[in-house]
Amino acid sequence: MVRIDEIDRKILVELQTDASRSLDEIAKAVGSSKTPVWNRIRKLRDAGVIGAQTVKLDAEALGFEACFFVLIRTSEHDAGWQQAFLKALQERPEVQEAHRLAGDIDYILKVRVRNARAYDAFYQALISEVRVHNVTALLSMEEIKSTTALPL
Repeated sequence: MVRIDEIDRKILVELQTDASRSLDEIAKAVGSSKTPVWNRIRKLRDAGVIGAQTVKLDAEALGFEACFFVLIRTSEHDAGWQQAFLKALQERPEVQEAHRLAGDIDYILKVRVRNARAYDAFYQALISEVRVHNVTALLSMEEIKSTTALPL
């Protein structure tokens, strides 16, 4: 585990806010100069604290208007089933997130699709590949908050 000091935290906050800003802008915002900030960012990348940089796209502007949270219960828990399930999820770009849970529900998926018909196609394909005991799909009516930022 890498040691993170207050300047590192400030850099991470700036990067979480807008990683496309220039190194000069980030250095100014954290009260440092460019070279030390670049060295710290490189150290944080090398340590795995900073992962791949991507662009956040507007799903609705691109026609992906439906977001479903899919609750899955299964009676299968052997390694073969899990491997097939993980493969099925990884091959589907509609699945934005997948979590294995403790409690009554085994898995929760965040699935982004164009509409209900596209969700049904996703659902039919998924259940044709892996056996599940119960699937409940919840349509998000409104996204109130969405962030990938950690509370540093």
